Amino acid sequence: MPDSILVPVDGSERSAEALEYAIETFPDARITAFHAIEAGQGDLGTFSGMTGDVPDDEPELERSEEILEAARRRADERGATIDTERGRGRPDRLIVKRAEEGDYDVVAIGSHGRDGVARVLLGSVAEKVARRSPIPVLVVR
Repeated sequence: MPDSILVPVDGSERSAEALEYAIETFPDARITAFHAIEAGQGDLGTFSGMTGDVPDDEPELERSEEILEAARRRADERGATIDTERGRGRPDRLIVKRAEEGDYDVVAIGSHGRDGVARVLLGSVAEKVARRSPIPVLVVR
């Protein structure tokens, strides 16, 4: 059983399902919902807690806070408490970097956050994370 789980959240229903799955399947684990604020192609980004390095005057920060607040509400509805973090960068690279640098046993990720043509053109974040992660990845569909 994993003790610590990283759950990337992006506001999609799939990421919410991954969070719910982690909470229900591993009720004793420490769960961290992580949101990557998308940035340029070469940017590996920075990590921050709720009061970290991301400038507050950017609309992306508001959206990020909404996504993390929704994750906290979902966890609370299921009687769980989660940690939340955010970073700025390409989501796939940032999630892998966080998995490398954090003390996590597994990444639980939704199968995709985008649908249709956008997913085909941009590739699947979950697929890239699964290929590059130094720790096991649980893809929730």
